[in-house]
Amino acid sequence: MQTRTHPDAITFDCYGTLVDWSGGILSALTPFRDRIAIDNDAALVARFAEHERNTESRAWRPYRAVLREVFRALVPGATDAEADSLPESVKDWRPFPDTVEALRRLKAISRLAIVSNIDDDLMAHTLKKLGIDFDAVVTAEQVRSYKPAPTHFKEVSARLRLDAPNILHAAESRYHDIAPARALGFPTVWVNRAGASASGGGDTIADAEVATLAELADTLGA
Repeated sequence: MQTRTHPDAITFDCYGTLVDWSGGILSALTPFRDRIAIDNDAALVARFAEHERNTESRAWRPYRAVLREVFRALVPGATDAEADSLPESVKDWRPFPDTVEALRRLKAISRLAIVSNIDDDLMAHTLKKLGIDFDAVVTAEQVRSYKPAPTHFKEVSARLRLDAPNILHAAESRYHDIAPARALGFPTVWVNRAGASASGGGDTIADAEVATLAELADTLGA
């Protein structure tokens, strides 16, 4: 992607794009690995993503409840306290090393927003780590829906008072984000982070691809 045209707004998925989703999951599950019948990290993250997608596809429930159900599917005989440890761990998940500085650069040229499959209280902890004044933050709790449903994207467009073609959506998950955003007319950038993916097997082709947020900032001339 070669451009110096600044979009009116840039929206981001959060976990997997801005925050190390797979690293957070693996760290949270480490104390229980002797009870999980999957040894390979990438396979474990893929199984987690499969259970998460299946749970989110049913009637809406808080993301804490989604994570508890996924934990119980992965860890046989989990107690309530053990199942609670996974959603509680989200508070400690860290941004990728390039995220914060890239967001600061991008904030200088465009409005920024987040669309995330998360609860408000968990997002609040993450926002403190990101340290950016976002122009909008749309959570699953607010819209009672999980991506890849289009609700997040319609809501952020309304809050920003911008039509989809004027909003660039950047995300790691092609399944949760690139596919629905493109269907609604958002230009899209796939942030192809190395390592285990949150994409869930999605194969929608984005308008552009970068390896990091820093590369996106460079490309946009931030």
